Amino acid sequence: MAKINGNEIKPGFVLEHDGGLWAAVKVNHGKPGKGGAFAQVELKNLRDGRKLNERFRSEDKIERVSLDNKDQQFLYETDGRLVFMDAETFEQIELDAELLGDRRPFLQDGMTATVEYYGDEALSVRIPQKVVCKVVETEPVLNGQTAAKSFKPAILDNGVRVMIPPFVGVDEDIVVNTELFEYSERA
Repeated sequence: MAKINGNEIKPGFVLEHDGGLWAAVKVNHGKPGKGGAFAQVELKNLRDGRKLNERFRSEDKIERVSLDNKDQQFLYETDGRLVFMDAETFEQIELDAELLGDRRPFLQDGMTATVEYYGDEALSVRIPQKVVCKVVETEPVLNGQTAAKSFKPAILDNGVRVMIPPFVGVDEDIVVNTELFEYSERA
């Protein structure tokens, strides 16, 4: 672990603070007219999900933690637990399904996800940014509707609602951005 100054914190950094592991979600740097520079940081606890707003002065020393990333294959879900397998060692781990939050429906059987570890403890799961889904329900195209800036609601095979262009129909595969919950392109 490396110590960094309070003004070096950036979003996405994982810090050891108050006896826990915290991810920096938002960072605003400030320099008041009087006094030293500081960083106003919104932190999220990686173990229990609590949020915290903290102000770090530029001279404060904070432990930056580096996490190990391992690509693992999603096998199945049982009782709110997600089972992943390491492709090299074939070891299986179980993680709480709530780690994915509202992105959970995009996790598909056999999908490779990135599991972040701190030592032997799995802290979070990242799924691919783009996933292929099938449109199962949408409205028919209305005459006179143009493709420019007009979208219609659709329900995907995983139950997620997204807005799609009018030229996409039922039973078509589309690529969905899992971070923005938006249509990206035809598959």
